Amino acid sequence: MKLQPDKSSAPLVRAYDPHAIRIDDRLFDSSVIVSSLPGQSPRAWAPQQMADLQAQDLADLAASGAELVILGTGQKLVFPAPAWLAPFAAQGVGLESMDTAAACRTYNILASEGRKVLAALLLKRPA
Repeated sequence: MKLQPDKSSAPLVRAYDPHAIRIDDRLFDSSVIVSSLPGQSPRAWAPQQMADLQAQDLADLAASGAELVILGTGQKLVFPAPAWLAPFAAQGVGLESMDTAAACRTYNILASEGRKVLAALLLKRPA
């Protein structure tokens, strides 16, 4: 197997558990957006679970400039409403839904390859 060096200096997910996500040296205890696009730092994201998600939340992600958006849906895979996917088709942006742990791993691989990827990771705040 031929190993390739990282092609990006994008922020990476260093640790994930159901209560926190560490991106580089920052710890998030609620939902977060992380992107390999230049000049975009990881930032908090308001929805905490799929029930909180609105169509506009996804439309904003479609307009981010990423070629692929990964939606981490929490501890279980849940698909967004099909009607909410129209902005992705209109922008020519891919959307992949997966549980948040898988979304973290997939984002890291794609970001390390130098791809223009954004991950919106749902993480419910502890009560």
